[in-house]
Amino acid sequence: QVQLVESGGGLVQAGGSLRLSCVASGRTSSWYRMGWFRQAPGKERELVASISWSDGSTYTADSVKGRFTISTVNAKNSVYLQMNSLKPEDTAVYYCAGKSVPHQYNYWGQGTQVTVSS
Repeated sequence: QVQLVESGGGLVQAGGSLRLSCVASGRTSSWYRMGWFRQAPGKERELVASISWSDGSTYTADSVKGRFTISTVNAKNSVYLQMNSLKPEDTAVYYCAGKSVPHQYNYWGQGTQVTVSS
């Protein structure tokens, strides 16, 4: 069973940067996509960014476009989220997720807290 472990969260001032990492305990390069989700208190979980293992195509949500960048290192079964120009509204628990089957993300990490102060 593949497990995903996130790291890199923390407390940062508005305008600052953080880099989140997600490492899988097993091979993930055959999966369809990897993604980063976030969930703020009282809100639904939302997709922030995703990337295809096969061709590297990416998606970023409008709320983070131009500020966040997703990337992978296939040989390390890892995915990263570079977050720049952070805003207080980016405060949330960020989850790494993997899609090994069509239509759904079926592997999830435990989450890492990102807090952006005003």
